[in-house]
Amino acid sequence: MIITKTPFRMSFFGGGTDMPSFFNEHGGAVISSTFDKYCYVNVRHLPPFMPYYSELVYSKIERVNRIDDIIHPAIREAMRMLDIHEIRLTYEGDLPARTGLGTSSTFAVGMLNAFYALKGKQVGKRKLAQDAIYLERELCKESGGWQDQIAAAFGGMNRIDFADNQFKVTPIIIHPDRKALLNQSLLLFYTGISRFSAEVQKDTMSNQKDKTAELKEMLQLVNEAQAILEDKHSDFNDFGRLLDHTWRLKRKTGGKISNDSIDDLYEKGLKAGALGGKLLGAGGGGFFLFYVEPDKRQSVIDALDNLMHVPFCFENEGTSIVHYNPVTYIPRKEITIE
Repeated sequence: MIITKTPFRMSFFGGGTDMPSFFNEHGGAVISSTFDKYCYVNVRHLPPFMPYYSELVYSKIERVNRIDDIIHPAIREAMRMLDIHEIRLTYEGDLPARTGLGTSSTFAVGMLNAFYALKGKQVGKRKLAQDAIYLERELCKESGGWQDQIAAAFGGMNRIDFADNQFKVTPIIIHPDRKALLNQSLLLFYTGISRFSAEVQKDTMSNQKDKTAELKEMLQLVNEAQAILEDKHSDFNDFGRLLDHTWRLKRKTGGKISNDSIDDLYEKGLKAGALGGKLLGAGGGGFFLFYVEPDKRQSVIDALDNLMHVPFCFENEGTSIVHYNPVTYIPRKEITIE
């Protein structure tokens, strides 16, 4: 049995510039961090006496005799890609899927990590990120960028640069006291709205030619945000004001990124004392992140009492194998369910 633990991520700046259609022409960069909410993937070879070849448990339960019959595209294509057979796979997450935290890519990274371990292989974080990008973007044909897979694999607070179909991960150099202050200054709320990131991304990509100016400005904000984080003499509140700036820019890049209800929630947070914030991920719902001076935290929490407040702490590990107990795998002949 193999169990992997992979963190969810929150993206601060540069979202949208991690799309190949943009960064291969203009360059791209994001600043993001993983935090202490995880997805767990449990994989083992299925005992031979079961009346089916594979059992997959996520929001649904699939029991199949052929890989081609698997409904979940990422599981199906990953099993083909790594030649995985006769397994029981279960997924559990600390937070709900389709909520702007890179959950599908986090699952993809954790699953690939488990599949490699099942085959007796240990692979590096870069390989896991590259394979997850290939799985989701090429094999599954899902729209989206590259940052989620990389963040989930590497973990920590990083600047990720994109160009020429390549990426570079650079840790943000921030004093532990300032990082703790940043953690204390961020509030995470669940809106209760879920959506498919690929659908929002597809809408954004369809209009991308008209949004290049906004994306270029969002890219420039990555440099400004990095300077604020790494310069111990900078005003940390400027980080919150930049979040407000990038959110207002992002709203212009796609019709499905925001709506009247989301805009009302955002303005309510600002009136209660937040300096800025943004919807995490592609937009359209999910989790709202606000930057709030510590003495105004409770005011914002009270103003948004109809939303679920989710306390969190930053994490640095990225995807990991937390249990490894392999067994000898002997393939069996195809069977038929009566």
